[in-house]
Amino acid sequence: MFSQIKRDIRAVFERDPAVKSVLEVILCYPGFHAVQMHRVAHWFYRRGWMVTARFISQVARFLTGIEIHPGATIGQGLFIDHGMGVVIGETAEIGDNVTLYQGVTLGGTGKEKGKRHPTIGNNVVISTGAKVLGSITIGDNVKIGAGSVVLRNVPPNCTVVGVPGKVVVRNGRHLADGDMSAIDLHHDRLPDPVAEMILCLQRKIERLENRIAELEVERDAHQHLQHTEQEKGRISAG
Repeated sequence: MFSQIKRDIRAVFERDPAVKSVLEVILCYPGFHAVQMHRVAHWFYRRGWMVTARFISQVARFLTGIEIHPGATIGQGLFIDHGMGVVIGETAEIGDNVTLYQGVTLGGTGKEKGKRHPTIGNNVVISTGAKVLGSITIGDNVKIGAGSVVLRNVPPNCTVVGVPGKVVVRNGRHLADGDMSAIDLHHDRLPDPVAEMILCLQRKIERLENRIAELEVERDAHQHLQHTEQEKGRISAG
């Protein structure tokens, strides 16, 4: 238990430049509080004390604004930054060194039974307001952009943005010294597929306009040549 707490504290220091001391983490970080209370609730949940587990999770929700179902499975080093509005469903599974920002939902898509929440790999960053829904798998080293809605499996080493979420980068992560455990928190530096599509359309329109201008020049030259030939014909007839 103490080793888990130390790892969770270390995760805060690794991923939040604002932190100043261990005491600050213990007293002032709701994400840290929610994770520790979840570990207690999960212990009761696994032993069949469902009401006790749910009561602890609801107390944690009231105190932190973060709702983690006691049935969710969470790995080492989960960091929930700020965390208000984060929801993690009952059958969700979260790997090691995962970072969640405020408003993230790991939810289901209906009333189906069994596994109905996502499985998140290691070293994953899920940005503000993103929704990952259904019994899908998010691979290791994935970044999900702010406001994205992910409904399908995502392979490892990808960046996902949009509604619905689309993979826009694959195997393109820059890792510190090749260390696969490094976590890229630059979730503000994601490609914009909509902007890229608009740029493609603009370039195509420019090419079409240039081609139309060339055709107009050719038409004017052809008409001028026709007028010249007609004038020559009138002179010859006269």
